[in-house]
Amino acid sequence: MEGKTYLITGANAGAGFEATRVFLSKGAKVVMMNRSVDKSVAAIATLKQEFGNDADVSFIRMDLAVLDSVRKAAEEALKTVPHIDALICNAAIAQVARQEMTVDGFESQLGVNHFGHFLLCGLLFDRIEESAGRMVVVGSNAYKMGLKRIQFDDLNFDTNYTAWNAYAQSKLAQMMFVYELQRRVEAAGKRVQIQVCHPGASRTNLLKDTASPFNKVLWSVISRFIAQSAEKGSWPEVMCATEPKVESEKLYGPTSRAEMVGPIGECPLDECVLDREAATKLWTLSEQKTSRRWSP
Repeated sequence: MEGKTYLITGANAGAGFEATRVFLSKGAKVVMMNRSVDKSVAAIATLKQEFGNDADVSFIRMDLAVLDSVRKAAEEALKTVPHIDALICNAAIAQVARQEMTVDGFESQLGVNHFGHFLLCGLLFDRIEESAGRMVVVGSNAYKMGLKRIQFDDLNFDTNYTAWNAYAQSKLAQMMFVYELQRRVEAAGKRVQIQVCHPGASRTNLLKDTASPFNKVLWSVISRFIAQSAEKGSWPEVMCATEPKVESEKLYGPTSRAEMVGPIGECPLDECVLDREAATKLWTLSEQKTSRRWSP
């Protein structure tokens, strides 16, 4: 992978950090796009200790919950990263116990997981196309376990908020957007591959800062028996960023034990994520909410 450059959101821990390790071990350059400066500095120090001071890893500060931060981060990336082989949208928050709102007025999980990444993808699309690169979005099988639809009449769950349904909607929106982007890219004949994966059940810090105390304890117990390592959780996004033979309108992830662990392959898709009418409506809404009109 020498000469390759990968941008990864949420890369200072968990699956994003492990994906960074894989790329660096193969000679690639990685630019992490993280919220925390301190954690990013510590992660880079750890990586340079493992791979040497010549390891080409850096970070750009970006808070996906703040659209102005996303804009500034994208501007910095365009100034400092001339070649992007893949943008991996790995960062996420999950199971936020009580309704929280971003500074831009979005339910926090929808804001971080979908709107922040929608804007970032739009701002970096042309640079990625110049490199005939890829966009990889890390989804979740939660998309088909909630209401299985976008609540256009109550996006923020102002009525009857639940951590699970809000998280499921955010991942459905994220994945629905990506499949719509795939269709638009193919129709326009652009040189960008768009891929979707999920990490299965992996032992990461995803719930550490957001879930209720009960859910944190529950996950800490059951994850010992049903989950795989964060390293294995990174394999689907690494594969989607590098494997030559990946296809459109597919979902790649673990294929064993209810798609929680095991070998990486194609996973079945629930029809709710392929609703083209809803996807078109979501795209228009996302452009309005992020003040970014874009089309491949």
